[in-house]
Amino acid sequence: MALSSSPSQPGGPRAGSPVFALHAGGKMEIASTVALTSRDDLSLAYTPGVAQVCEAIAAEPALVDDYTWVSNTVAVVTDGTAVLGLGDIGPAAAMPVMEGKAVLFKQFGGVDAIPICLDTTDADEIVETVVRLAPSFGGINLEDISAPRCFEIEQRLKERLNIPVFHDDQHGTAVVALAALEGALRLTGRAHHDTRVVISGAGAAGVAVARILLAAGIRDLAVTDRKGVLHSSRHDLTPVKRALAAETADRTGRTGSLADAFVGADVYIGVSGGTVPEEVVATMADDAIIFGLANPTPEVHPDVAHRHGRVVATGRSDFPNQINNVLAFPGIFRGAFDVRATSITESMKLAAANALADLVGDALSEDYVIPSPFDPRVGPAVASAVAEAARRDGVARR
Repeated sequence: MALSSSPSQPGGPRAGSPVFALHAGGKMEIASTVALTSRDDLSLAYTPGVAQVCEAIAAEPALVDDYTWVSNTVAVVTDGTAVLGLGDIGPAAAMPVMEGKAVLFKQFGGVDAIPICLDTTDADEIVETVVRLAPSFGGINLEDISAPRCFEIEQRLKERLNIPVFHDDQHGTAVVALAALEGALRLTGRAHHDTRVVISGAGAAGVAVARILLAAGIRDLAVTDRKGVLHSSRHDLTPVKRALAAETADRTGRTGSLADAFVGADVYIGVSGGTVPEEVVATMADDAIIFGLANPTPEVHPDVAHRHGRVVATGRSDFPNQINNVLAFPGIFRGAFDVRATSITESMKLAAANALADLVGDALSEDYVIPSPFDPRVGPAVASAVAEAARRDGVARR
């Protein structure tokens, strides 16, 4: 797969736009890895030579990883219901994002990726479609599927497939957020066990961020939605939210609104959109850590955050400390593919986060708690850590 040489840009009111010019004709193409310049080349790449490879794979199915593209190719699957901050825009309008994701996989992880936009929002149909497509791929990256269906779809696919299944909106965000938090905790002299964290947003990203923070050793954690802190005495919780409440606020006894949760909190992580009033932010602990990750408008604008916190991160590229999923997903799949892992475990995600945090090293500062996506060490470091964790967890096939 390679970047395409785009055809001439369509005319009309979009003419002259650098964004539309870049997207004209799409951002990717399929490229051959073998020469086809003679009759002999053709006989090896296709009939009759290809029949020998087909027969070998039929007799020993695992050979598909050695003699096809499967072991280095991921399907990027969406139904277009939760695209960026645009919401439910449908599968066709989602395609530019999925193409972009595929290009990032290739650029930052050396992983080939194919965008697949499904014209259905039914969970059963999505699962059955992906299961039937799976023999063509070494992994499945779910993308921009709305909650709570995304949780069910991912879980069901993990149960039915023996290849990595990864919902990036959940786990990519969680890995990078944890990596940045590790640096921020070190900079502010905090320990996991006595740090109080508030997360606003109990959708895909919020749930995953909460779970990875718990796995990393955070103990005092409140997750909020539009109606306040998730706790089991509420009668409006989905099964996913109820399970998360049992692991978080139920252990600390915290209830109330987002504003109540902010009082004395050490860390805020926003993955919900909306705006947190400055008077609420001002109630946080000294040397607060504030991650407003909504894009393009953070829940707490960096100017406000810097007035009340010490470490500030956003999802934007025009401020320091960008929490960008591209730091995670290419290296995670690269590492999983390198050892032909059958799944992506929680330990593999933690290993990816720790690898990113370690890259910051002695350069750690308020404006540098997470590496740049363009740091050439990122992909290899994440891939190596993930591969090692896969071997420890017993999911590596080589």
